[in-house]
Amino acid sequence: RGVFLLNVLRAMAWAETDQLRQIGHPVDRTRWDMTASTVNAYYDPQKNEIVFPAAILQPPYFDMNADDAANYGETGATIGHELTHAFDDEGSQFDAHGALHNWWTPADKLHFDTLAGAVAKQFSEFTFDGQKVDGKRVEGESIADLGGLELAYAAFKRAEARTPEPVINDGFTPDMRFFLNYALSWATNMRKKRAHMQISSDPHPLPQFRVNGPLANLPAFYKAFDIKPGTPMRRPAAVRCKLWNP
Repeated sequence: RGVFLLNVLRAMAWAETDQLRQIGHPVDRTRWDMTASTVNAYYDPQKNEIVFPAAILQPPYFDMNADDAANYGETGATIGHELTHAFDDEGSQFDAHGALHNWWTPADKLHFDTLAGAVAKQFSEFTFDGQKVDGKRVEGESIADLGGLELAYAAFKRAEARTPEPVINDGFTPDMRFFLNYALSWATNMRKKRAHMQISSDPHPLPQFRVNGPLANLPAFYKAFDIKPGTPMRRPAAVRCKLWNP
């Protein structure tokens, strides 16, 4: 109930003391890097764990009353994103025990680096308000977005095979709803200055690129919306990025 600034400083001091107190003790694998009320999720390669706080498992990201297409397109893609982080340009360097060491065969590592490099190259082609995206900076998050979508869509089709979903909402098919809800999950308002700062310093691409980038690689997306060859949202097969085998 006191002065806001003093409350913030006290909280920071407490957090610092709490972290220092952990030095010299075994790693507490029950501790999270986020609070349960945080709308976010993460993968920690040093613990080889994924954390989904309770807040992100609420509408609109996850809704028990929504159809499978919506939930797989939003929460499913997020789960797939965090799973894929274990195999992005950084997470792939850690083994199952969180140790930093190469566990790949030389052939697999070379093949993976080729796939990852293609994703970085695609994102280097994006520009915002005259500023070019650094594909290498956003490589890890872009890999996770594409891999997450591939995993979520595969899981959705398995669920749909068990319980077919109808065409609803003025003719939107289940596949359309899957991709539309993925796009809606990134709906964001951002000032230009904030966007320029994110491009310059953040490993996460701008939200519009997190939608248009991975979707432009997915044949299922082309089919769902009848995306014709030669249009911006359908990349030629020769340069199309793909991470997971079906």
